[in-house]
Amino acid sequence: MASLGGMTMPSRLPLLLTHEGVLLPGSTVRFNVDTPRNMHMIKHRLLKGTSLKSTIIGVIPNTRDPAKDTDDLPALHKIGTAGITVQVVGSNWPKPHYTLLITGLCRFSVSSLLTERPFVLAEVEQLDKLERYTTSAEGVTAEDGELQELSQKFYQTALELLGMLDMSVPVVAKFRRLLDSLPQETLPDVVASMIHTSNTEKLQVLDAVSLEERFKKTLPMLTRQIEGLKLLQKTRRTMPGPEKKVRKGGVFPGRHFSLNEEVEDDDDDTPSLEKKVHGANMPYAALRVCLKELKRLKKMPQSMPEYALTRTYLDLMVELPWNKSTKDCLDIRAARILLDNDHYAMEKLKRRVLEYLAVRQLKASLKGPILCFVGPPGVGKTSVGRSIAKTLGREFHRIALGGVCDQSDIRGHRRTYVGSMPGRIVNGLKTVGVNNPVFLLDEVDKLGKSLQGDPAAALLEVLDPEQNHSFTDHYLNVAFDLSQVLFIATANTTATIPPALLDRMEVLQVPGYTQEEKVEISHRHLIPNQMEQHGLSPQQLHIPPDTTKDIINRYTREAGVRSLERKIGAICRAVAVKIAEVQTDSKTEELTPEGHTQQGAEKAAPPAMPIVIDHRALKDILGAPPFDMEVSERLTLPGVALGLAWTPLGGEIMFVEASRMEGEGQLTLTGQLGDVMKESAHLSISWLRANAKHYQLTNMVGGPDPLEGTDIHLHFPAGAVTKDGPSAGVTIVTCLASLFSGRLVRSDVAMTGEITLRGLVLPVGGIKDKVLAAHRAGVKRVIVPKRNEKDLEELPANVRDDLDFVAAADLDQVLNAAFDGGFPGTEILPERPQISSKL
Repeated sequence: MASLGGMTMPSRLPLLLTHEGVLLPGSTVRFNVDTPRNMHMIKHRLLKGTSLKSTIIGVIPNTRDPAKDTDDLPALHKIGTAGITVQVVGSNWPKPHYTLLITGLCRFSVSSLLTERPFVLAEVEQLDKLERYTTSAEGVTAEDGELQELSQKFYQTALELLGMLDMSVPVVAKFRRLLDSLPQETLPDVVASMIHTSNTEKLQVLDAVSLEERFKKTLPMLTRQIEGLKLLQKTRRTMPGPEKKVRKGGVFPGRHFSLNEEVEDDDDDTPSLEKKVHGANMPYAALRVCLKELKRLKKMPQSMPEYALTRTYLDLMVELPWNKSTKDCLDIRAARILLDNDHYAMEKLKRRVLEYLAVRQLKASLKGPILCFVGPPGVGKTSVGRSIAKTLGREFHRIALGGVCDQSDIRGHRRTYVGSMPGRIVNGLKTVGVNNPVFLLDEVDKLGKSLQGDPAAALLEVLDPEQNHSFTDHYLNVAFDLSQVLFIATANTTATIPPALLDRMEVLQVPGYTQEEKVEISHRHLIPNQMEQHGLSPQQLHIPPDTTKDIINRYTREAGVRSLERKIGAICRAVAVKIAEVQTDSKTEELTPEGHTQQGAEKAAPPAMPIVIDHRALKDILGAPPFDMEVSERLTLPGVALGLAWTPLGGEIMFVEASRMEGEGQLTLTGQLGDVMKESAHLSISWLRANAKHYQLTNMVGGPDPLEGTDIHLHFPAGAVTKDGPSAGVTIVTCLASLFSGRLVRSDVAMTGEITLRGLVLPVGGIKDKVLAAHRAGVKRVIVPKRNEKDLEELPANVRDDLDFVAAADLDQVLNAAFDGGFPGTEILPERPQISSKL
């Protein structure tokens, strides 16, 4: 047995066959073991009750992949390393394996193999004879003198390499300690295991049994690392500032040396951050806060959790666009053309945007207005906001507020909370990178409210032109100027917007589209877009304007165009199936040999191109029309009247039905009515009872009181949709007057308005939406309150031409216009025109 500095190397060693990694004497290497031979050796020699420190094993490179372990013993390298196992760790995932930490002792050669199964046991011979090298000068030969010269040169080269590396890296510091503490004769093996070398080079060092040869093999590796670092430093000096990178310990394993590799940069240090803070061009108040936080950061160890929080805060402050802005594109003519190309109709909205541009051209410091687009879904409110940003040449950012119920979503969290973050406004500014973007606050009428606060109240400062120049986010805790931001809010109704918030916005009503506008929008935008999405061309599909009108009238009843676009998409899909089938048939015919076609079967002729969608094809694709009932069919009996209602989804027609039967004068109301509608019904009954004699209304037995011995049932048939709001008074009066008089209401008349006990007609809202709903339903005459006559000017010219309007000041005019030939008891005075001319 050979002596190893107090330990005895046995003449027989169990062998660990390794495929990756080379163990050199003096180095410590971790090996993963999962082959049967190696695992049997660990179980029988390392884990069988003996001390790891007393167990010496042989580590020898294997020329074949251990994953391909077979019964045949693979070819082994001629030289291996005896080592002590420092640690053994076992695991069953993803498959059973061991991890060994082994420290190399000396080289050996295999004399003979004793056993191959279950593990390899070999007769070995030690090769390293380090005891013959001494540090004394006595008896030094010429050969030993040359060896000492090589050893000294190797040591100086290693010191030169250390001078070029960062001593703060742990592996570099360890290299320095070993260089000063180990005998110089052991340095080649240790250094070759620490610097970045390939397994082939390490095998060459392992095969160098002579110490002189070992120095000669290792010295060029050190020289190569030094030349590489010099070239890297030269490259860094010629690179621009932002691209300079600092390499820390790149000559060691795990930090492989590469000139093209981008490693950790020194932009993350505090001086660089301080430079960014001064270069952010932020206001003095924000700069003072940042410098204070930066001062705290310098005194704070990086291991503290608050260090990361402070660093994140400063990074956000640096990234915010305090004084970065985009220049507005102030070409009024180009803006008008762009808005007209993107959106058809919407004249009021486009006029307001052009006004903003014109004023902005005259005065550059104009504060951004707070616009609120209110209208039914599908009319293009969101897309108008996007077009406005495109017109101005500004960045666009959309913030969805539907369902937001925490004020911290708007104002941010205070930095004392775990997981704190800025609000959506500040995050949006960081995203767009400029301080004058177009912010779209979508669905502002659907904000929630919870124990975490009211987000609508948090929006007050954001949307107040007189206050948002100093908006303070809780996370930033410094003021940010939002006065140059163009805020656009969208909503379906103003009823659910808090009054204080509504007061800060300029409300622009976006009503629904007329039939003509929908046809134009379809052929300008919807049909081309859907055909492009479905891979169709105008040479393959053609939808005539008459078919589009049929879709609008019989398959959709909406203020916007979303359902219309879905119907057009359904047509495109059906046509795509037809075209795909034709293409498949043509390919099949090409592949079928002559004489082998389908015999006796007549093949369907391919459809002619383009495929024209007529009324018959429309019914085949979309099915039976869901809106095919005429209004006149509902007004064939007394006691039925047609009213107009406004909903957040746009205007709708509303039927009111009444019936009477013998009873005790009770009034029954059905149809999911709100309190205001119930009050309107009671008000109508009271007015009719008070004026029954004047209008010749009697009960079932001929008495003067219409309700004597009579029960009235008033119904609003519209499913389970809740109906509320002051707009059905005149409709209820007309319905009851028809019931009591036995006369039919005209089938082409719709009405809206509220009444008083004296019979006056009061104005209501949503006139444009209601009239458009009546126009969609095919109504010819619309009764509106006299004081709403001014609202008719906003209607498109074609709608005004198609309808007759009655501007009624009292119920006499309403009843006279609702019945053919007037109503008994109504007196048409000269100063009261019955039916206005087409407005």
